[in-house]
Amino acid sequence: MWRKSNNLVGFINFITFLLSIPILGGGIWLSSRATQTDCMKFLQWPLIIIGATIMVVSLMGFAGSCYRITWLLWLYLFVMFFVIAALFALIIFSYSVTSKGSGHPVLNRAYLDYSLSDYSGWLKDRVSDDSYWMKISSCIRDAKVCRKLGVGAGGFSEAADTFYRRHLSPIQSGCCKPPTACGYTYVNETVWDPSGAQVMVTDADCARWSNDQSQLCYGCDSCKAGVLASLKKSWRKVAVLNIIVLVLLVIVYVIGCVAFRNNRRIDNDEPYGENRMTKSQPARIQF
Repeated sequence: MWRKSNNLVGFINFITFLLSIPILGGGIWLSSRATQTDCMKFLQWPLIIIGATIMVVSLMGFAGSCYRITWLLWLYLFVMFFVIAALFALIIFSYSVTSKGSGHPVLNRAYLDYSLSDYSGWLKDRVSDDSYWMKISSCIRDAKVCRKLGVGAGGFSEAADTFYRRHLSPIQSGCCKPPTACGYTYVNETVWDPSGAQVMVTDADCARWSNDQSQLCYGCDSCKAGVLASLKKSWRKVAVLNIIVLVLLVIVYVIGCVAFRNNRRIDNDEPYGENRMTKSQPARIQF
């Protein structure tokens, strides 16, 4: 029984060790690049920490189970307990900070508009912080998200009706065009004429919009809301993946507990068996 449980724990941890290599390698690659963007700097340390943690824990579980090192298997289970607890807390946190906020449908538009006032809590405060927003907006510029909107054939801009039927991403809708409520006239995908506005609008983003292609609406609250909408989708996908990983870790943890218990039982029984043999042998000789 103990051999089967130990071998299963060792096999699973060997697979997780192999999976940790590309994660750790990706983080090291990002940190070693000579010309990395602020976005890459923001991502490198989580990758390195996650990859290194999975690698170390997997090695402990593999060595402790395959070589029947009871104390190492105990340390593996101890660390694994906190990993499971941290992952569970991360799942709860992910759903709690992404519970609010969504896009607003606009009349005669296929895309949605986004408002920062719809979001609240830690994630909104983090994105709205000036130091973090400088990094995020730098990522958007470096990714050329708005430049990719110009998809007209032959380099020409598409008609307004065609653009209005496009399904823009939250970042494209919030950062690359002014809010629809501003009433600006469409010129091309990233150029809008403010003189066409025919309604009184109190949205501060209307004044923040600029036809300067390096500015656009990167300083708008709608751009921050678009980033929050994208983060919400990404975090929800990651949360689903984390739930799957959590279930697998719990299964591995239970199997590891069985292996640890069996190892301790064998370690405790072996001395007892040896003593019983040494005691019984003299008795047989005397008899």
